[in-house]
Amino acid sequence: MLSDDELLRYSRQILLKQVDIEGQLKLKQSRVLIVGLGGLGAPVALYLAAAGVGELHLADFDSVDLTNLQRQIIHDSSSVGVQKVDSAIARLSALNPLVKLVPHRAAMDVDTLGAAVAAVDLVLDCTDNFTVREAVNSACVSANKPLVSGAAIRLEGQLSVFDPRVTTSPCYHCLYGHGSEAELTCSEAGVVGPLVGMVGSLQALEALKLLAGFGEPLVGRLLLIDALSGRFRELKVKRDPACAVCGDRHG
Repeated sequence: MLSDDELLRYSRQILLKQVDIEGQLKLKQSRVLIVGLGGLGAPVALYLAAAGVGELHLADFDSVDLTNLQRQIIHDSSSVGVQKVDSAIARLSALNPLVKLVPHRAAMDVDTLGAAVAAVDLVLDCTDNFTVREAVNSACVSANKPLVSGAAIRLEGQLSVFDPRVTTSPCYHCLYGHGSEAELTCSEAGVVGPLVGMVGSLQALEALKLLAGFGEPLVGRLLLIDALSGRFRELKVKRDPACAVCGDRHG
């Protein structure tokens, strides 16, 4: 059940017929893994905590650097030198003490990543490392868990949902294969802060839709954001039957 405090705290989204009490209870009972607490993970974590997702698993092995503060809004100047997980926990606890926060401070290998993914209902890929993205995708396919993936570089953003529970859904590897320009990091190519905020906010929205069961998630669709022109485009993405990761998922 929802307490009086929860009913008041989440009242504005409970008013939505697509959410209501039932959807809010689903959020409260959900467990989510956020991989990366940088530019994308910051708004994701803030919005999911504010929305009342019951348990957030926070994964990042890095510490806060001064150059992060231009876009990683969950951290502040006093957090420089502090592990990002600990900085995020302090901010999220202040925002919503009702949410359980589970830290993952060390870099994950195949085994620990597999266990972390298996322990949650949904995963958000908020990293800027292609190798990590591939590993997260593989773990989600193996565990049959939906993956909300976002990316932002320079003045361009991308967003999609890969859901192995849906027969026709592609996985991350179907779309990107063995590499792409996504291998570049913000420190190498640059990025504007509001763009990662936009992509991260959309990732949080997709997660809420999947967890509470409303709307049409971005499964089989890739949303492209051109920050320079202010234009959005959408591409259809099909599952690759010969994909090395998910090709034999449905026989």
